[in-house]
Amino acid sequence: MGYITMGGVFAANMTGNTVLAGIALAEGRYPDAGRHLAPLVAFFIGAMLARLLLRLWHRPMIPILLEAAIIGAMGFLPLVNESAVLVLAFAMGLQASAITQFGGVSVSTVVVTSTLARTADAALDHLWPAEGGKLPVVATPRLLLMTWVGYLVGAVAGGLSLHMVAWPLIAPAVLLVIVVLL
Repeated sequence: MGYITMGGVFAANMTGNTVLAGIALAEGRYPDAGRHLAPLVAFFIGAMLARLLLRLWHRPMIPILLEAAIIGAMGFLPLVNESAVLVLAFAMGLQASAITQFGGVSVSTVVVTSTLARTADAALDHLWPAEGGKLPVVATPRLLLMTWVGYLVGAVAGGLSLHMVAWPLIAPAVLLVIVVLL
């Protein structure tokens, strides 16, 4: 619903925004690419805030309640689509960073979105190391950032290959076979 009503930009699907930004970059539509990259920034900031709130109070319910308040207030605010998608992406960042485990088991319902949330976690942990190990350890910011950049580069390559290769899905198929063999 957000994608359709908010001008073709996802508020909660960072994978979609990354892919659409990559396609727009490949096609030289730079303002359109920016519209898809802006929610990634808002999401990232929301995820960092959630991590900070977890650091301060150790309760996932605090960022989730903040998210609920933001989403509830959006229905009463006169926001234009571009602003609404950024606010909602910020709220989704809160959720993605606050809820990472159920019963001690890591749960990932999205790919790029959870990668951005873990990057925000790692970035905050790098900037302000946790005391006493009360939060789960995340991968290094460099590894997580490289993962996200890999998705974006893949989207750009896919967008470019649509215009340059007769069968553009051959390349990713071959890459998948190589990865499986390795």
